[in-house]
Amino acid sequence: MSEAKEMDVNSIPLDKLDVSDPTIYENNCWQPYFKRLREEAPVHYMEDSLSSGAFWSVTSHDLIKQVDTNHQVFSSELGISIADPPVDEDEREQLVEIENFISMDPPGHDIQRATVAPSVAPSNLSNFEPLIRERVIDILEHLPVGEPFNWVDEVSIELTARMLAILFDFPYEDRRKLIHWSDVTTAVPQLTGDEGADMEQRKNDLMECATTFMGLWQERAAAEPKFDLISMLAHGEDTRDMIENPLLFLGNVLLLIVGGNDTTRNSISGGVIALNQFQDEYQKLRDNPAIIPNMVAEMVRWQTPVIHMRRTAKQDFVLGGEKINEGDKVVMWYLSGNHDESVFPDADKLIVDRKNARAHVAFGFGIHRCMGNRLAEMQLRVLWEEIMKRFDNVELAGDVKRLPNNFIRGIADVPVILHPRKSNLP
Repeated sequence: MSEAKEMDVNSIPLDKLDVSDPTIYENNCWQPYFKRLREEAPVHYMEDSLSSGAFWSVTSHDLIKQVDTNHQVFSSELGISIADPPVDEDEREQLVEIENFISMDPPGHDIQRATVAPSVAPSNLSNFEPLIRERVIDILEHLPVGEPFNWVDEVSIELTARMLAILFDFPYEDRRKLIHWSDVTTAVPQLTGDEGADMEQRKNDLMECATTFMGLWQERAAAEPKFDLISMLAHGEDTRDMIENPLLFLGNVLLLIVGGNDTTRNSISGGVIALNQFQDEYQKLRDNPAIIPNMVAEMVRWQTPVIHMRRTAKQDFVLGGEKINEGDKVVMWYLSGNHDESVFPDADKLIVDRKNARAHVAFGFGIHRCMGNRLAEMQLRVLWEEIMKRFDNVELAGDVKRLPNNFIRGIADVPVILHPRKSNLP
């Protein structure tokens, strides 16, 4: 981060410091914004942001955990992103207001989550590892060596698409549709800043998703129960009637797609960027591949694929010395919490053997902690195990292109050149 950028941020009046601006994530210049908030106002009120109205920002690691574990005061039921539904009825219909269990409080949240949680429980993860490794090897063995290509498309997206197809038992040849529907889900102006977004096309795409999965639901409901996510919902005692509420059904499907896509995909991309940025850490990895499991947690912390989660205060409450009123929007900035220097010294640096890497809040904290976190970590671990067997260097070969979005820390293009391990050369 340049000194000029630091000075620019410090010159902004504190009450005008708007961390919901999607361009600061596209330009990767968010660090001084959050650093200032953590130091001067870890619970900060923004009265009138450009796209998201009024909201409280919670930016310190400790206070984020306090909010995330207090669902009695801070509710998920009015939405989990900073975006508010439009007031106009036509706009509301066009946006497609969906429901899902992450946007619920107990007991509804617990009941629906419990139905699909066994698919990614520790007892079942051992079944996934051989499948993940098989697909990772196939992807890596078919990459071009010695010439530039986009790591995001060829590796990050492709591996994620293949795993989502397994989890849903989705037609393999159509797996990229899952990625598209995930991207479309978070493509709303309050998150991306794109006021010219084609919301009618977004609605049509989501309706295609709903129709496709309703067809799969009918097939799975009529067959013997299997261990894919749709079959589990269709046969679950508390979820088998979900199909009668199309928006709840679509919302839960999209939640599982987005959850399975964004964390893994953007951590795969961000990890390559980080190792290139911190070459001494890349050398640590070469010298000792046994640190890969810890490095995976550190990559997730450093990247923080989900930038924020939102809650709504159900009652007046004092947090960090600030009075939050009933009905106020409260935003936990996970990206800031994961770069809190009081918890993670030298926080902006990837440190592959960081002792407390697992203290990150990238998966959330409390009852809403990401259900598939262990599966995501397994994918990343297996990927890097197989990368290190084959390549001495995944070299960054051009400018990284990031996406404007204040919810998902997305990366569109990471140009790389692969350099094989000397032992692998003919």
